[in-house]
Amino acid sequence: MDNTRVVCWGVGYEWPSWALDALRGIEPHEVMQALGADRRWPRRATSPGGVGVVTIWARTRSGRPPVVAVRQVGDWDWLIIGAHDMHPAEKAEFERWEAKP
Repeated sequence: MDNTRVVCWGVGYEWPSWALDALRGIEPHEVMQALGADRRWPRRATSPGGVGVVTIWARTRSGRPPVVAVRQVGDWDWLIIGAHDMHPAEKAEFERWEAKP
């Protein structure tokens, strides 16, 4: 398994090749923009397999709102496990959060 390691704001992200290969409609640079966004909304979630993850809700530089799922594997290290475009209900909830000061 080949992993790509990226450091953003002092946080290390490991990106397994299987997670990169699974991206559909979202570019890797958009995932990194969301993870490095000034304003992001981390939310606890559970993967379909029952693993605890954190989802990062944010906007890319172009304004696109993806959800990025990561799993903590060290004090400052995270594994990127997936990303998707926000569904309409997620986007509405995110926009309510964004409207708060």
